[in-house]
Amino acid sequence: MVKAIVGANWGDEGKGKITDLLAEQSDVVVRFQGGANAGHTIICDYGKFSLHLLPSGVFYPHTMNIIGNGVALNVESLMRELRSLEDGGVPMPKLMISERAQILMPYHVLFDAYEEERLGGKAFGSTKSGIAPFYSDKYAKNGIQVADLAAPERLHSRLEYICQLKNVMLEHLYHKPLLDVELLYDQLMSYRDSIWPYVGDTVTYLHNAIRDGKTVLLEGQLGSMKDPDLGIYPFTTSSHTVAGFGCVGACVPPHTLQDVLCVTKAYSSSVGSHAEPFVCELTGEAGEELRRRGGDAGEYGATTGRPRRVGWFDAVATRYGCAVQGATQVALTCLDVLGYLDEIKVVTAYEIDGELTDVFPVPARLERAKPVFTTLPGWKCDIRGCTDYSALPAEAKGYVDFLEAQIGVPITMVSTGPKRHEITRRR
Repeated sequence: MVKAIVGANWGDEGKGKITDLLAEQSDVVVRFQGGANAGHTIICDYGKFSLHLLPSGVFYPHTMNIIGNGVALNVESLMRELRSLEDGGVPMPKLMISERAQILMPYHVLFDAYEEERLGGKAFGSTKSGIAPFYSDKYAKNGIQVADLAAPERLHSRLEYICQLKNVMLEHLYHKPLLDVELLYDQLMSYRDSIWPYVGDTVTYLHNAIRDGKTVLLEGQLGSMKDPDLGIYPFTTSSHTVAGFGCVGACVPPHTLQDVLCVTKAYSSSVGSHAEPFVCELTGEAGEELRRRGGDAGEYGATTGRPRRVGWFDAVATRYGCAVQGATQVALTCLDVLGYLDEIKVVTAYEIDGELTDVFPVPARLERAKPVFTTLPGWKCDIRGCTDYSALPAEAKGYVDFLEAQIGVPITMVSTGPKRHEITRRR
C-alpha cells in the first residue's frame, strides 16, 4: 500500500511530525521531490532534529529511507544531516539514494544567489539553495545523474559541455568568476566516495516492496501553494509539490497510491517573498504574537531562520490545496497555539473587484483579493499535550468541526503539540 503525506498550504504545516508518526507503521519512507531548501522539524526520543533531505523515517531501525529520483540531491547537505544524526546518538538509518536522482551542483547555489542579486527588489525570496537553477538544468537536459559518478569519461564530457554554457552566463550576464571543469570533476569524485555505499536501484526496490505488500510512505516537501503549476506562480518552488508527482519522483505506479494525507495548520504561515499574495496575513502586534507563540520555537524557517508570515486559517486556499492534492484525509496541526485567543477568525471567502468568491483564483486575480472573515469563539486554555480528542474544550472541537466543513475533507488527526505523540485522533 502506498500513502502520501503532503502540505495543503505554503509548506511549514508540520508534515515532519506526521510523517515521523506514520513512519512507525511503515516499511519504506520516500522523499520524492525538492531539495535542501526546506526542512521538516521532528522532536523524538533522541531530541530535536531538522531534516532537509533525509526522509522522516530515519529514527526507526525497521524503516528503509529512500531519496527518490525526483529529489535535488545536495551531497554536502546530506552528509551534514547524517553527521547530525550520529552526533545526536541516532543509529545509522537504512538509506538508499536513487541512482537516477540528479546532483545539485555547487554552481547551482551560486547561480541562485547571483540571480536574486541581479533581480534586487524584484527577487522571488529564494532560499538560495540552488533549487531553481537545478531544476532548470534538469529539464534542459544539462544535469548530472548520480549514476554518472560511476562513468568518469561520460561525467567529464558532460561537465565540459555544461561549463561551456554556464561560463557564457557568468562572464556576460553576472560578471562573476568562471567555472573550472577539473575542479568540478574532482569535487564530484569526492561526492562519489561519500554517497556510493547508499546508491541503489530504488525503482526496482520500490516495485518489489509494493508487490510484497509493504507499506510505502511518500513524503512531500512544501505545499500546494508552492507548486509551479497549481500554486501562486512565480512565488513557487521549482518541483511539483502535489501527491500525484510522487508517482514520478518516487516511481510508484499511480494505481498503488491509495491514501493522501494532507497536513494543514490551525492558522496560516508562509516563508517567502513579501511580494507574494498572502490574503489571510495578520500583521502588527497581533501577527508578532502569533509568530512568537507558533510551532515549537516560534514561526521561523527550519532552513533559513527567516521569520514566517502568519495569518488566520484560510479556508479558501486550504480547500483548494486539499483538492489539488487529492486529499482523502487531513491532519490539523498546532491547534494548541491558538489557546490564548478570545476569538479566532477564519477566511471563508475572498472579495475580488467587489465580488465575493469562495473559489481560489489564479495569481493574477489573487493579487487583488481581500479576506472575508467568519469569527469563532476561542477556548482560552492550554490544551498542549492532550491526546484525547473528547477531552478538548467544546470551543476547540467546534473550531475543528467548522474547518472540516469548510474544506470538505475529514480531519482525522489533530495535533496538540510538537512532540511525536502529542496528537489526538478524531476518526
